[in-house]
Amino acid sequence: MSDKGQIFEKITKLRRELTHHAKLYYVYDSPEISDYDYDMMFDELKRLEAQFPEFFDPESPTQRVGGAALDKFGKVTHSARMDSLADVFSYDELKNFIESTAKTVPDAIYSVEPKIDGLSVSLKYENGVFTQGATRGDGVVGEDVTQNLKTVFSIPMTLPEPLNITVRGEVYMPREVFHRINRKRELEGKALMANPRNAAAGSLRQLDPSITASRGLDIFIFNFQEGELYLDGHAPKSHTETLDRLEDLGFSVVGMRTCSGSADDIIDHIEKIGQARNSLSYDIDGVVIKADLLSDRQTIGEGTSTPKWAVAYKFPPEEKQTKLEDITINVGRTGVLTPTAILSPVQLAGTTVSRASLHNLDFIRQRGIMLGDTVTVRKAGDIIPEVICAHADKRNGSETEFFMPTVCPSCGEPVFYDPNEAAAVRCTNLSCPAQLSRGIEHFASKSAMNIDGLGPQIIELLIDNDLIKSSADLYSLRAEDVRELERMGDKSAQNLIDAIQRSKSAGLERLLCDLGIPNVGEVAAEALATKFRTLDACMSATKDELLALSDFGEITAESVVSFFSRPQNVALCEELKAAGVLTDAVKEAVGDKLSGITFVLTGTLPTLSREQASKLIKAQGGKVSGSVSAKTGYVVAGDAAGSKLTKAQALGIKIIDEAALMELLGK
Repeated sequence: MSDKGQIFEKITKLRRELTHHAKLYYVYDSPEISDYDYDMMFDELKRLEAQFPEFFDPESPTQRVGGAALDKFGKVTHSARMDSLADVFSYDELKNFIESTAKTVPDAIYSVEPKIDGLSVSLKYENGVFTQGATRGDGVVGEDVTQNLKTVFSIPMTLPEPLNITVRGEVYMPREVFHRINRKRELEGKALMANPRNAAAGSLRQLDPSITASRGLDIFIFNFQEGELYLDGHAPKSHTETLDRLEDLGFSVVGMRTCSGSADDIIDHIEKIGQARNSLSYDIDGVVIKADLLSDRQTIGEGTSTPKWAVAYKFPPEEKQTKLEDITINVGRTGVLTPTAILSPVQLAGTTVSRASLHNLDFIRQRGIMLGDTVTVRKAGDIIPEVICAHADKRNGSETEFFMPTVCPSCGEPVFYDPNEAAAVRCTNLSCPAQLSRGIEHFASKSAMNIDGLGPQIIELLIDNDLIKSSADLYSLRAEDVRELERMGDKSAQNLIDAIQRSKSAGLERLLCDLGIPNVGEVAAEALATKFRTLDACMSATKDELLALSDFGEITAESVVSFFSRPQNVALCEELKAAGVLTDAVKEAVGDKLSGITFVLTGTLPTLSREQASKLIKAQGGKVSGSVSAKTGYVVAGDAAGSKLTKAQALGIKIIDEAALMELLGK
């Protein structure tokens, strides 16, 4: 055999072995070799493929870690609709579902399986080769995320048989991976991911597949969509049979399944899944109950937007009682004092909860909460801890009433009740250390000046070392000032300074959002910049001029006037101007052809992307909404328009195409 023949044989063997071990690790959770040994094999294959490009194979394991970044995702029209399921929230509702289907199919058997909390996708195979993956989208049209799905190692690139099939699965981020990524982001001063579901969705929709590859996503297949599962033409009879067959073909299928026709047995299995919920390596948010026989599904039929043969039972938020040990005060970036409950630690939805926001004094009074009370807590949406109520019957007389402090716990200055914001107590000192830290954190955030690398920990270090006393001080920092800080070196220091300097050109729209003006977010800031064009003009605007803006009311207008009337705020603006920060609007002035008209975009337009169409509408004073309501002026519909078009028709909203939109724009 020639030398090249031996090399090719070596490459082929490595590919085969790596595919085998990846399957054992990702699909069956039973690795035979260590991570180190796998990495060594992988690196050897990469080296050989780079040295001998003539042996390139798009299905090689090395091609599953991310290629070139995309400009945008293409659209995919699903050949089999990806419908959502109707939700039920109680066992009575579940029994009603079973009783209603029994009228059509008296002896129906149901598959009962966990509902994975992730992002639904379809996987298409042609002649046994993975050719396309797409998000659910609106059920009719999704986004082409094929390259990103190739980085999910439990998705087989080839099947053992040359089948033409489409399957549906749920991409998720394992809990361990989620916590590991958040620990790393915290050290880097980056914003933490909210929860595994959002993290999975955001990771799968990265334009750079290498970023997706770094996120450790996984998938469970839970449905056979279309095609032929057997080469001999055999048609499967049940959902269970299709999942067993898909598992044989190498897919990782949803587990903890059972089949039953008894409502009591189904509820018992839901209880078992619920009890095991916190011990799983992935998040679930309910249980899916669906007719197992495919013939029964056809008999029971489909609804307008959901199948009649299936429902999703959603777990109620887990509630537990615990002791309210104390109430501490958090000072936000705008000076608002927020009471926080300090709780005896309790396990909720898989995590230990020891703190929960109490929002304001009205919230505490309405729920009758006293210091030392036994309280019931839960996680809203399984994410945010909240106190539901206090149990007066469990008091022993040692409980005391809570009062908001009269001075700021951060700086000791007096506080006041803000008449413009219900129940809000504010610190009067704009130089308050707590406000400074959180204010600069907001100033540097992605939606504001977007200073990459300037996270909470770095900000605290800069403040503690007396390097900054305001956001304007950021622009006088030098690399040598920060390189000696903890976790900072020459390169990190220079990268931070470069990011700060780049932010100078962000423009008035972002700057107004950054200043921390009460009640002024991105929308109001853009409206101000669009109208007044310069920071000086915004600072001198009268209340009547502000009220003339479409998105402004009395409270917002008064907040702006009040903010710019304070000498310390004017001084900060002058310092920012002196530092070279751009204080002019960077977006073009808005016309008025579509002033006051709300548009909703749906479907695929012939020549414009939704983003392009939105910009054109906003440039002429129009608004773009994501949902149809009675206030909608026009629905702009393209190909494969979905439920928004249906709702618009029902409400009698005027529906136009791209050409009609261009006429309205005067183009």
